[in-house]
Amino acid sequence: MYKNISIVDDHKLFASSLRVLVNSFEGFKVLNYFKNGQELVEHVQSGLELPDVLLLDMRMPVMDGLQTMTWLKEHQPDLKVLALTVDQEDETIIRMLKLGARGYLLKDIDPDEFELALNRIVETGYYTNQLISEAYRNEGKAEKYEVLTGREQEFLSYACSELTYKAIASEMNLSPKTVENYRESLFSKLRVKSRVGLVMVAIKEGYFKI
Repeated sequence: MYKNISIVDDHKLFASSLRVLVNSFEGFKVLNYFKNGQELVEHVQSGLELPDVLLLDMRMPVMDGLQTMTWLKEHQPDLKVLALTVDQEDETIIRMLKLGARGYLLKDIDPDEFELALNRIVETGYYTNQLISEAYRNEGKAEKYEVLTGREQEFLSYACSELTYKAIASEMNLSPKTVENYRESLFSKLRVKSRVGLVMVAIKEGYFKI
């Protein structure tokens, strides 16, 4: 049985190429295509078939990715969404993850990695790439994470906010250097390389509730 994919992206040429690529993957087919979030919302409100995975562009006219994710969080929170982005926009990606996106893809992703991403999100509910986390390179084989201290958990909660590291230091009444040490400790314990990685693992492992 095929897994259905829907694409929401205002760039017709990119969406058309993406459709061809997805349809070439074993076990996947594109169900439909929408030019913006508003078209998707109207489709959902009509009670029509939902996809197994939604590929959602973050930058669109009429209704962009953030606005669409906000609507989906309220009306279709179980829909598996992969955000599409042209570059590493940490702040926006973090906001998408907090709204319920299950991961993100750079638009220049290698086709093999893209196919892996679709299979991962179908099988596990999340997609974490190498930039986000080394922990899931071999899904199910990674050792359990090291125990986080109370202050590390507090820092992780702040890291999932939109505060800068300097602002987090102020909120925690710590020096920027100490906050930097907490960050590096968590990078090591959670086996990630970026703030987006921290947020992804925090949500996936239940350290932070969306």
